[in-house]
Amino acid sequence: MMRSAITALAFLLLAGCASMEQAASPPPADPQTQMAPLALRIAVLVEEQRLKLDPSAKALAIDPELTKIAEMRARDMAKKNYLAHAAPNGDTSASLLMADDAKWQGLLGENLAAQHYVKESGVDADAFAARFLDEWMKSQPHRENLAYPAYDRTGVGAAVNGDTVYVAQLFASDMGLKPLADADPSSTVTSYSTPAAAQKDAARRPPPIRLRGTQGGGP
Repeated sequence: MMRSAITALAFLLLAGCASMEQAASPPPADPQTQMAPLALRIAVLVEEQRLKLDPSAKALAIDPELTKIAEMRARDMAKKNYLAHAAPNGDTSASLLMADDAKWQGLLGENLAAQHYVKESGVDADAFAARFLDEWMKSQPHRENLAYPAYDRTGVGAAVNGDTVYVAQLFASDMGLKPLADADPSSTVTSYSTPAAAQKDAARRPPPIRLRGTQGGGP
C-alpha cells in the first residue's frame, strides 16, 4: 500500500509540473513587432533563391529609398485592405518613387503578397517569409521578377492589419539609362509583364530616355 501511495504522489507531482509549464508559456509576440524582422528575412531568402536560380545574378543591396516606398505600399494595403499594384487613389510604387526623387530612372519591379494569420499563434517571421517566397516561386511572373539578374537593389516592406500580413518587395536596376533633367514625370512610366520585355523596349529606344517601368508579378 505504501508503494502504491508513493507512486501516486509522484504522478501527481509530475502532472503538477507539466501544468505549471503550460501555464507559463508566453503569449505570441505582437505581430506589429514582427514586421521588420519579416521584411529582413524575406530579403535574405530572396537573395539566396536568386543565386540558386542564377549564380551570375547581381547581388541585391538593401536600398533605403526602395525600402521607404515598399513600406509605404505595404502600410497602405494593410490600412485599406487591398492587394494590387495600384492603390485606390492611383498611387503606384513608381509614382511614389518619382514623387520622392524626380531624377530617379531605371527599371522598377514589384512583387506583392498577403497571408492570413491566427492571432493565437502570432506571426513567426521565419515561417511567414518562407511561405511568401514559396508563393512567389509558384508564380512565373513573380519568379521571373525576383530572379531577374540585372536587378542590383531591393527594398521590402511588411505591414499587418486585422488578421492579414501584407508584403511589398521592390527591385531596381538603372540599366545604364541617361537622365533627362527636364523630362515630364507623368509621361515616363511604362508597365511591362516581365523585366526582359522592359529591357528589350529600352534597348530599341534612342537615348536619352528615362524609363521607370513598373512590372512583375501581380497579387
